[in-house]
Amino acid sequence: MRHWLFHLGGLGLIPLGLLDNSPIPLPGIMDVATILFSARHQQLWLYYALMATVGSVLGGFLSYRLARKGGKAALERRFSPRKVDKVCKIFERWGFAAIAIPALLPPPIPMVPFLLAAGALQYPVRKFLLALTLGRISRYMLLAYLAALYGRQIIAFIAAHGHPVVVAILLLLVATAAGLYYFWGGRKRRKRA
Repeated sequence: MRHWLFHLGGLGLIPLGLLDNSPIPLPGIMDVATILFSARHQQLWLYYALMATVGSVLGGFLSYRLARKGGKAALERRFSPRKVDKVCKIFERWGFAAIAIPALLPPPIPMVPFLLAAGALQYPVRKFLLALTLGRISRYMLLAYLAALYGRQIIAFIAAHGHPVVVAILLLLVATAAGLYYFWGGRKRRKRA
């Protein structure tokens, strides 16, 4: 897949974006591809950011349309009722921001539930597209720009010290996830008590 993606270049980010925002997402793949392309060809960072945005918005719109046809019942078949209620409450309260903010944030922040909730709750198409585009273009412009500036140095560092760096990052991610789990779990337990 990597060979195919590098062969297509920036255009490969469009089908990748369709996959990334589908009901079966590939978390982080668009970020990594955008960073790698921008680090390899620094002068094309804006092009890669725009192609990543186009692919991501098209994929998000496809998920939105599928959920719009299925309605809230489609959400309840895919997710637990508790998760559906939680996402719908967030979406009903924040609307535009409930799409734009997850679109801007990196994994592990889930995007697909909000795309599906927007469709199921019949959120207006123009507002949806605007929120998704603003979030995604901000994210990919920042990633591509930073990768163009510092990407080669970071890739060289990881190539030279790959194993320790990867292990350190994985440990940091696990520690962060565990901390968040205990923080949110403890908060929920205190509310119940």
